[in-house]
Amino acid sequence: MATTTVRNGVDVDRLIQTIDAIKQDPNVARFTFKARTTWEDGGSSRGEIHGFDHMGQPTSHATVHTLVGDEPDVLLGKDSGPNAVELALAALGFCYAVGFAYNAAARGYELEELAFELEGDLDLRNFVGIAEGPRPGFTEIRVKTRARAKNANAAELEELCRYVQDTSPVRDILANPVPVKTSIEVL
Repeated sequence: MATTTVRNGVDVDRLIQTIDAIKQDPNVARFTFKARTTWEDGGSSRGEIHGFDHMGQPTSHATVHTLVGDEPDVLLGKDSGPNAVELALAALGFCYAVGFAYNAAARGYELEELAFELEGDLDLRNFVGIAEGPRPGFTEIRVKTRARAKNANAAELEELCRYVQDTSPVRDILANPVPVKTSIEVL
C-alpha cells in the first residue's frame, strides 16, 4: 500500500501530480473565480462564494463561503466585519500563506511557524470626492513575514519568501494594472 507524503498539511504527492498535469496540459491551470456581493445596509455588504470554473466547466465549493464586510465606526459603519481594503490585505496574506506552505512542502521544508503582518496606507480624499489624486487605493502595502522551519536555514527561507512574492496571484493583482470591466443592470 502506497503512503502519502504530507508536509505542512499539504499532500505533496498530489501537489506534484497537479504540477505535472499542468505541464502536460496548460488548460489545467485555467480558472475563472467568482463572487457575489449584496449590499445590506449602510457600509455593510455580504459576499458569497459558491463556485468557480475550471477548464471551462462549473465547479462548486463543498459549501458556500460567506463573508461580511462593513466599515468601522469612524467611517460610518457598524463594524460588523472588516472593510474591503482590510479584506484585500487579508487576501494577500492568505495567498502568501498558501504559496509559502505549498512551496515549502515541495522543497521538503517542515514549517513550524508562519505568519504575515500586513499594512496598507490609504488616503480617502479621492474616494469621498474632495480632491483629485492621491489615488483612491493603497499608496503602499508592507508585508512582514515571520517563518521558522525545522530543516530550512535563513537564506533558504528568504529565497522562498522572494519566490512566493514573485509568484503570488493576489500580489500581482494588487501591484499591476488589471482590466476591470464594470457593467450595470438598472432594475
